[in-house]
Amino acid sequence: MSIPVVLASQSPSRRDVLYTAGVCPIIRVSHVDEPAALERAAAQSGVTVQDLGIEQRVMILAQAKAQAVSRAYRDVAGAADEAHGDQVTAYPLQAVASSRETSEANDDNDNDTKGSEPAERSTFTRDFSGIDVPTASEPIAQVPANRDGIAHSAVGPLIIGCDSMFLFDGECYGKPHDADVAQRRLRAMRGHDGELWTGHCIIDFATEHVSRGASHATVRFGDYSDQEIERYIATGEPLEVAGSFTLEGFGSAFIEGIDGDPHGVMGVSLPLLRHLTAQLDIEWTDLWNVSRGVPAGTSKKDATQPVPPKETVHQPGDGWVSCACGRRHWGTNGAAGVLLARRDPQTGAVSDIVMQHRAVWSAEGGTWGIPGGAIADGESPIEGALRESFEEANITSQDIEVVGSYREEHGPWAYTTVFAFEKPGRRVMPCANDDESLEIEWVPFDQVPDRRLLTALRTDWPNFAARLQKLAASYGVLHAAPGNAAVE
Repeated sequence: MSIPVVLASQSPSRRDVLYTAGVCPIIRVSHVDEPAALERAAAQSGVTVQDLGIEQRVMILAQAKAQAVSRAYRDVAGAADEAHGDQVTAYPLQAVASSRETSEANDDNDNDTKGSEPAERSTFTRDFSGIDVPTASEPIAQVPANRDGIAHSAVGPLIIGCDSMFLFDGECYGKPHDADVAQRRLRAMRGHDGELWTGHCIIDFATEHVSRGASHATVRFGDYSDQEIERYIATGEPLEVAGSFTLEGFGSAFIEGIDGDPHGVMGVSLPLLRHLTAQLDIEWTDLWNVSRGVPAGTSKKDATQPVPPKETVHQPGDGWVSCACGRRHWGTNGAAGVLLARRDPQTGAVSDIVMQHRAVWSAEGGTWGIPGGAIADGESPIEGALRESFEEANITSQDIEVVGSYREEHGPWAYTTVFAFEKPGRRVMPCANDDESLEIEWVPFDQVPDRRLLTALRTDWPNFAARLQKLAASYGVLHAAPGNAAVE
């Protein structure tokens, strides 16, 4: 298997450059405060930000972004490694196979989502309610899949941070963000040239080894008109890119030539990345995970479903799996989500859980479920659940404790529900972090059945509710034990 790559950037351009070169990265946005990072670095060197050269700036920011994502992954790996309790594995297809009559009767009642008829039945989770499903239980720590994630990897994932700035007439330009700023810059740049610098930082998560470097290229601009500037700005493209231009988009026609690596101008230099991976004793070709041609089944959209947002990205592990249950499931490595509960500070009983109101374009759109998604290459199911729950719902791994899991095993595919509580003294502030949710909120425990639930959650909720309350009782005893440093 190839070494996973995590791109600490939401730049479609960087993602696309890597993808066309055979590397499909996991996207994890760093959320670094760039001005603050430059201020800190300048202060540590005893200078002002204005004293920092452009190469220093892009290198500082590239490393800050890679380090921020590395810390986030360390939190995920730590929370997964500290998981305790039991994993209950259910085998519904064994029960269905033992009773064809039960299977056929179940098909007749399938997908009863409170009166709504699904647009595409094949992607709706099969309803196994009313079937006596066999289960097996074992400690989470003994589950082989949970020992194969990034926390125990010998190499990787490689976390890549990048930052670009444009040097023109002695001044460093980042993203203009504002139309007036972009207009002034584009007018000044026409007929002239400048230098586009991109800093790169790679962190090998397994070894914590770091390699860094910067690329630059000279960009020569044509003599475009004021009207062309206005129309270019109206596209919105130049507002959120370094230097107010792109080489691969609407702005490409206004660039007369490039002296240097053109990929660096698009935000990530492939030759430099190859050299930096070599410094980490890793072959560039070990990162290749893309087959030539158009990948089949990698879109969450169905022909009859509303269209997903344009910038919804595809990552390693995304794709449909045809299952023995007769349905298609999302996630080539399986999928996982976090069922996060809050305990009443007085009674210790479960008071609320975090729920996701699913986007209308997703499978069973408009229903309520828990945040989660496809498990990425190299992740354990628990790590995948923790990463996805942060990306979708801002559930921060350092603030929760994993206390059990439930795995519905379908053979070629499985879904793992990770049970977790807020740590004593911690508060999770969930919110919709991406376009996969209409809303994310704490829902009172006793009101969960009143929501229009995702088929699988509706089927499992009675058992999940009972298990959560049982876990909550034992969790309170555990954290009240003498010598336990946690304070509720």
